[in-house]
Amino acid sequence: MPIRILLVEDDEHICNTVKTFLSEAGYKVDACRDGNEAQKKFYDNVYQLVILDIMLPGINGHELLREFRKLNNAPVLIMTALSDDDNQIRAFDNEVDDYVTKPFKIQLLLKRVEALLRRSGALAKEVCCGKLTLLPEEFNVFYNGEEIVLTLKEFEILLLLVQNKGRTISHEIILSRIWGYDFDGDGSTVHTHIKNLRSKLPANIIKTVRGVGYRLEEKSE
Repeated sequence: MPIRILLVEDDEHICNTVKTFLSEAGYKVDACRDGNEAQKKFYDNVYQLVILDIMLPGINGHELLREFRKLNNAPVLIMTALSDDDNQIRAFDNEVDDYVTKPFKIQLLLKRVEALLRRSGALAKEVCCGKLTLLPEEFNVFYNGEEIVLTLKEFEILLLLVQNKGRTISHEIILSRIWGYDFDGDGSTVHTHIKNLRSKLPANIIKTVRGVGYRLEEKSE
């Protein structure tokens, strides 16, 4: 499963250049040049990294960053011409992971991307949480060394919960992230998959937060 990056940049030349370099480095890059489009992509897809301009048509980068943080713990890198202290402080207050000002050297940007992905664990071939081990490239799951056979949707839900361990993920977010923003369904779809997922896991590590959603609480060994 390739690392997926969302690039939000309204300058066509910069957007194309960064997308080309990241793609050549082996990343799958979704690029858009509008804040409203970026907002929809947040809900439709799962990204391991977001590169975000501040000055955008539609929703600006600061607002997008706040909204993304409600959905995902993945690293966010601000890439902007705004070098003043106020914008940088505001970005870090909203939990940005790195801040790069234009102009920049593309090779340095790639190194920053690599460093963020390495620290987040996205470059790892396996994702571990307590007795759980997930292999995203093969869609395999092991609990205490024993393989557990899951459907694709069950695997995607479990991976989402593991990547956000200890954080409550709402029914709406699970629906939009796993089934897509325009999915014509309701919370019962998520409930059914969670019920099936729990029946396959040896321990009840998926906790229900009544009226909100679900949280994974596997303790590290």
